[in-house]
Amino acid sequence: METFLSVCMGIGLSAACGFRVFVPPLILSIAGLTGHVHLSPGFSWIATWPALIALATATLLEIAAYYIPWLDHLLDSIATPAAVVAGILVASSLITGMDPWMRWTMAVIAGGGAAGLVQGATVVARAVSTGTTGGLTNPLVSTAEAGGSFTLSLLAVLVPVIALVMVLLFGILIIHLARRKKPKPVWRNP
Repeated sequence: METFLSVCMGIGLSAACGFRVFVPPLILSIAGLTGHVHLSPGFSWIATWPALIALATATLLEIAAYYIPWLDHLLDSIATPAAVVAGILVASSLITGMDPWMRWTMAVIAGGGAAGLVQGATVVARAVSTGTTGGLTNPLVSTAEAGGSFTLSLLAVLVPVIALVMVLLFGILIIHLARRKKPKPVWRNP
């Protein structure tokens, strides 16, 4: 059961990395310092005061930068690979009770995949916001993304199963929307 909950928590935090790269590691650092989570071997550094200070600083800078119009687009191009890497590391730091090869495989597939899916959706949302309003609603999108990252991160730590269910529902929604937007083939009669 402990392994299942650690996987749920890892996937939930990984998906939250897709909204904001540094929020989930910050929440994980706080949870580790308070003894709420147990980290995998080699990741105990996350639950230290220097890591907490560094992650808090990075989180504040990341959130503030998304409110600067030209900088938010630059961050989007950097955030996609960074979110996937952060998702992999967060998932691997939490998955315990598994062979290291299996842990890293699951972290790459589930953690990196969840982070990439959410990050891809946020890139599309920001592009739609910029294209339809000239960027006027980008601060609202940024606020929603930051709120989503904090909420999902807290849920992943406090009620991991619910966080996993939310990630799965979000994935189903994204797949449904992607299929709906596909152009229908045009058939010609000879």
